[in-house]
Amino acid sequence: MAETPVGLDRFDLKILDILTVEGRISVTELARRIGLSKSPTQARLKRLEDHGIIRGYRALYDPIRLRRDHVAFVEVKLSDTRERALAAFNSAVMLVPEVEQCHLIAGAFDYLLKVRTAGMPGYRAVLAEKISTLPHVASTSTYVAMQAVKEEGLLPVAPGAGGGA
Repeated sequence: MAETPVGLDRFDLKILDILTVEGRISVTELARRIGLSKSPTQARLKRLEDHGIIRGYRALYDPIRLRRDHVAFVEVKLSDTRERALAAFNSAVMLVPEVEQCHLIAGAFDYLLKVRTAGMPGYRAVLAEKISTLPHVASTSTYVAMQAVKEEGLLPVAPGAGGGA
């Protein structure tokens, strides 16, 4: 069984689990679901926000309906991997809106990017005009996703939550 994150109790964890799935739930309903009154629930929410545990709230959109259904995973090798080069790449990649995710990797390449565009022509333009021109990029390799089987990114926070049975 997983350990409880430091400083969080079962009410905090339940709040996080509910908000992960239902970000627009009212405080009154949230309080009812976790078994506390409204005032302590609001205080817990504010504390979680103030401590940066809850970083924000957002809408999840359907990328297919918005014509952003082309997903490519891009391996990026840099010509320089010293801290200054990594920092330059990190800062620049943050400015590429088509890059949904960017991870520094321990392995045969340096970064793995998840790139979402409207189609292959859009992806080719992003690769040529944006990704390939990022600081210290030596080479890239692209893997095109054929289907998203699981893409929610919703993990239960509470130990043992979401485990079925």
